[in-house]
Amino acid sequence: MNDFTHTYDVVVVGSGAAGMATALGAADRGLRVLILESTGKWGGNTAMSGGGMWLPNNPLMQRDRAADSREEALAYLEATVGDAGRATSRERKEAFVDGVADFVNTARKYGIELVRSPDYPDYYPELPGGKIGRGVEVEPFDVKRIGSWWDTCQAPVALPAKTDDVWLLGRAWSTPGGFFRGAQLVCRALGGVLRREKLAGIGAAWAAAFLDVVVQRLGSELWLNAPLEDLVLEDDRVVGVRVTRDGEPVTIRATHGVMLAGGGFDQNREWRRRHHGIDGTPSGAPGNLGGPIEIAARAGAALELMDDAWWGASIAPLPGGMPSFIVGERSMPYSIMVDKHGERFANESESYVDLGHRMLEHDKDGPYWLVADVRHARRYLRTFAMDPRQNRAMQEAGIMVKARTLSELARRIGVDQERFAATVRRFNGFARAGVDGDFGRGNSAYDRYYGDPTVRPNPNLGPIEKGPFTAFKVVIGDLGTKGGVVTDADGRALREDGTVIEGLYSAGNNSASVMGRTYPGPGSTIGPAAVFGMRAARHMAEVGARRPVTAAR
Repeated sequence: MNDFTHTYDVVVVGSGAAGMATALGAADRGLRVLILESTGKWGGNTAMSGGGMWLPNNPLMQRDRAADSREEALAYLEATVGDAGRATSRERKEAFVDGVADFVNTARKYGIELVRSPDYPDYYPELPGGKIGRGVEVEPFDVKRIGSWWDTCQAPVALPAKTDDVWLLGRAWSTPGGFFRGAQLVCRALGGVLRREKLAGIGAAWAAAFLDVVVQRLGSELWLNAPLEDLVLEDDRVVGVRVTRDGEPVTIRATHGVMLAGGGFDQNREWRRRHHGIDGTPSGAPGNLGGPIEIAARAGAALELMDDAWWGASIAPLPGGMPSFIVGERSMPYSIMVDKHGERFANESESYVDLGHRMLEHDKDGPYWLVADVRHARRYLRTFAMDPRQNRAMQEAGIMVKARTLSELARRIGVDQERFAATVRRFNGFARAGVDGDFGRGNSAYDRYYGDPTVRPNPNLGPIEKGPFTAFKVVIGDLGTKGGVVTDADGRALREDGTVIEGLYSAGNNSASVMGRTYPGPGSTIGPAAVFGMRAARHMAEVGARRPVTAAR
């Protein structure tokens, strides 16, 4: 028998959305929960993210009488995700859609203020079942409520931004709506200051609000610097974990189950080369090294989608720095993306996963360039170019290149001048006609969400003709990896033969994604992570209630 030093009902490995949702669902059923975080900072990718959750047919939509249904949600998932393996089975798609209400209602039961992002479209809204307004987020949250826990949160800053702020703030200097939203953000921040609050929005709000409930109110424990070393099995059932806590070995019994929610392997360069064929330029948490996935595989868990990630385009990082994942900036008019030959290769405004896949298929090595004329800089808020000191550093590193003429710019970024000039001429013709004859940029409502409605006839197209011109080096980036443990509808880990590894669960980027190789809508990472975390917790509570306790509490 194993010598356990601690006993809990549920042990959760990882402190992001999947882990916190599991802990919430378990604690809501009266179970004693321990959350393990391998690093000195909690919150994972969720705390660093936009904080949105794609939750079709959710109770907030029903309250607002925004048309959606189970049937439409499933039709949309079939149209977008299709069959990408066991992780995307019909059963798991149905489990996701059917689990949305329980997660939302449980969060709201404990006072977590969830709101819709009513203007944000699905990423393929023209497909069967596509909608606008399925995104859900946490209202800006006063992080003073979690006290010193905020000091160890993975979130970079406390800014009271909301998801639907982002698309309007991008054009704060060019449209009345953008200016008004900027003023709202300032007023929101000032209101918090006057109330002596420290408001955080997007991913930071998500992480802080859930920690407030899960740890401070429901009494779950959270250990930092406690990486998982191995699983403890008895008679082929996972009954606990071995961890290192502050350098000391600890063995913990889990009477109801172990949830692996420790993120993906985006920061593991060796794994990236093996599975993706590139080093990767991740924007995720530093602790995403894939350890829990490897440990699950040793215990017999099947793995899937290990060759994929939540891809996108990022501005190349400065040495020792982080890349800047770009979403809205590449959709704004007066800009294009070109490859190392100076030619366009994709619809710059399409969903980031699609663009990332096209970059991988077109040229894994790059480089790529985001090219813009002066109006792009003057009219739009570019999150990656706001700090003058960083701009100087990017220029010195060759990441940001300026020139008075397009021919000079082509020479300075090392692309063929004639091919680049022909590319710009062709694009400018499309911009004046309002139709991108090569890649259909601006055809979708998703494209236009990040466009500029004052630019006509197409809000995503504007001719590149006014200098000075700027080019930013773009690399293949990602928001995390998609591959991991194959699970069933309740998040239970499965072996290759489809049998269940009793006592072992996985969710979030630790598991193979129900979204397969695509990204149906805003928050398609956090939404399923939270829903399957909640489903797993409910299953643990139900099964554990029928099982006799085998160790003293």
